[in-house]
Amino acid sequence: MTEKQAKIALYSYIPFGPARFKLLVDYFGGAQAVWSAGRNELTSIGLKKERVEDFLKYRQSFNTKAYFSRLKDLSIDAVTKDDVSYPQNLRDLDDAPSVLYIKGKVKPQDSNAVAIVGSRRITVYGKEVTERFAGELARLGITIISGLAFGIDLEAHKKCLEAEGRCIAVLASGLDQITPKSNEWLGLKILKAGGALISEYPLGTIPQKSFFPFRNRIISGLSRAVLVIEGRQKSGTLHTASHAAKQGREVFAVPGQITSPMSEAPHFLIKNGAKIAFSVNDILEELDLHLKINREEIEKVLPTSADEEKLLQILENEPLHLDEVARISTLKVSDVSARLTMMEIKGMVKSLGKGVYKKL
Repeated sequence: MTEKQAKIALYSYIPFGPARFKLLVDYFGGAQAVWSAGRNELTSIGLKKERVEDFLKYRQSFNTKAYFSRLKDLSIDAVTKDDVSYPQNLRDLDDAPSVLYIKGKVKPQDSNAVAIVGSRRITVYGKEVTERFAGELARLGITIISGLAFGIDLEAHKKCLEAEGRCIAVLASGLDQITPKSNEWLGLKILKAGGALISEYPLGTIPQKSFFPFRNRIISGLSRAVLVIEGRQKSGTLHTASHAAKQGREVFAVPGQITSPMSEAPHFLIKNGAKIAFSVNDILEELDLHLKINREEIEKVLPTSADEEKLLQILENEPLHLDEVARISTLKVSDVSARLTMMEIKGMVKSLGKGVYKKL
């Protein structure tokens, strides 16, 4: 067994957890040394006898050849932090997983990613807002990351794919089973579109309630920013935002109706320093992401000059809100917003804030 294989095997013993895994590897000087350590060595460093016995039993039953053969058969890559293919945004974080399983492709452009998270109990308002942000960001070439759960996650992934954007889903299960099962079709669609599924959990792992907070730190860690759309104050949504803040990521929140319980999380975050997101421009300006978008993406968003010309004519005399521009142009608000954003990058228009644009 190589050192990399030993890391993967050792990390697959879930009861140790990420923190204890690091402590053991540092103490013994490598994963191979931990994997081959005897009963007395393991108990002498303070591990409980029951845990040591359970680990020894697990180690004896672990079939190295069969496990790595199955990974290959399923086209799943197991990468460690030493591998070049390990996602760059995660690499330098203290709480980064030592081992990641990746099905599909993670690309350099995924360093420009925004996580969209929120309640599983999505409202009509939440659905509309999620579709707007996910669709516009995706059309701008920004990777969308979420957790493949119901509600906000589901709508974010779906809209990203509809916009032909890049999509990554982070799971709380092994990648040999896409969970939740009812969303397997969407996971497969993400893979078919060239995106990726990611997990730190080994093959055969069934999701447990306690796994989701750990999963959430990967969602935030892979991203440049986290956008919160709906959620109660006591929810996994706030866990993700908390991870993001600790990791030095920007946290954005979309304000909602003050009478809706689903607005508790974003309003709590805004009160405690999160940036308010009224539009995609708020995110782009804060992160300076527009500097990362290349010419090819611009042409993809604006395939003809006719639309540009129409919008410039509408803005000829005075600044207008994008809703008014959409009404006059008869284009969808989401399309107008995406086009105006790209025109701003080109230096043709300027955002005056709160959705208002003027011609330059």
